[in-house]
Amino acid sequence: MSAEPGTTFLPQHTRPASVPAPRVTSGSDEVGAVRAAAAVAHTSDRGARIVAVTIALVWHLAIGLPAVLTAGPALAVPQVVLGGWLLVAVLGVIAGIRLLRDAPLPAAPLAGLLLVVDVAVFASVGRAHLFSPANWVWGTLAWFFLVVLWGRPVHRLLVLLAAHAATALTAVVLHGATGAADLARATMALYGTSSLPVAVFAGAAALATLSRQRAATAATTNAMVAEREAAEQARHERGERLNLVSRAASEVLTELADGRADPADPEVQRRCVRAAARLRRLIAESDDVPHPLLHELRAAADLAERNGLPIDLVTIGSPPPLPVRVRRSLADPLTASLADAREWARLTVVSGPDEVVVSLVTPDREGPDPTGHPAEDVDGQVEHLYERDGKIRWTQTRWHR
Repeated sequence: MSAEPGTTFLPQHTRPASVPAPRVTSGSDEVGAVRAAAAVAHTSDRGARIVAVTIALVWHLAIGLPAVLTAGPALAVPQVVLGGWLLVAVLGVIAGIRLLRDAPLPAAPLAGLLLVVDVAVFASVGRAHLFSPANWVWGTLAWFFLVVLWGRPVHRLLVLLAAHAATALTAVVLHGATGAADLARATMALYGTSSLPVAVFAGAAALATLSRQRAATAATTNAMVAEREAAEQARHERGERLNLVSRAASEVLTELADGRADPADPEVQRRCVRAAARLRRLIAESDDVPHPLLHELRAAADLAERNGLPIDLVTIGSPPPLPVRVRRSLADPLTASLADAREWARLTVVSGPDEVVVSLVTPDREGPDPTGHPAEDVDGQVEHLYERDGKIRWTQTRWHR
């Protein structure tokens, strides 16, 4: 708004100070607790993934490959046994990389391919090497089942291990190794090579769940402590402001009671209106409403209407969540101007995600400029502009991030 000749322009800026963080709501507490728990669980689970991938690849390379190369031509079909080893090694590297990068794995196709390799190797090692290290699927394949099924329900791993056991026992029977000693060796081999992967799989899932629960509990506790501290600080600040408002009202009432103030004096009337407006807005600050700033401004406008001032309140957009001090700095100058207004007033609130502008236009008249409650320190985020040109008075407060 450009000033005409004779206009008094009085820019007022708040002094720099730190802005207290907005009070944490219960919804944000819950979200923060969930995120913290998820982060802890993810860290715990990642360590278990590294262990599983390392065991699978190291065992496959350090134990399985030398045994296959040493047996060599003694195997029934060495090309199938070695080809199966290479295929599983490639699948393990790809699956391990994707698992450590949190990329989704096509579990069903990979598991099916591993079972095909399982059948092919058992059929190709021959009777002489059925229980030797050259038959690498006894000890290695269960770990690759673990890698491709990571994060899935444990019963899926048990189904794959049952299919692996059925394949092994079928091969034992078809190779004629049905003696008591051979069956005992097969049983011990299945138990020894399957129990550890199942324990790691179930243990990692239980550890991640436990970590998530403990982290959620800790985050919730911290949020409750922060909420209590914020509530105590808000109560303290509200008490200070109530004392300030009470002193202002007490001064006017004392002067009226002592006869030092005339109720018919316009200045005394304005002081009473300002004190009442501040008290009413102080009460409105604690109301739990979607848009506290609009609620507080409506409270001030309602009080002005009750005192006989016709007022238009126009709102455009919805204000973002604002700390109490910012809301006070936006509303206090307008409240003071409303207390001094006569004939009519127009209050406009324009809001956006990063800016809120509150403007008040009233008829100008003779007399001093209104003086409101001292502005709160909000780190220069709130600007206060005031103009008068003999016809109208224009008061504006503007907040920006």
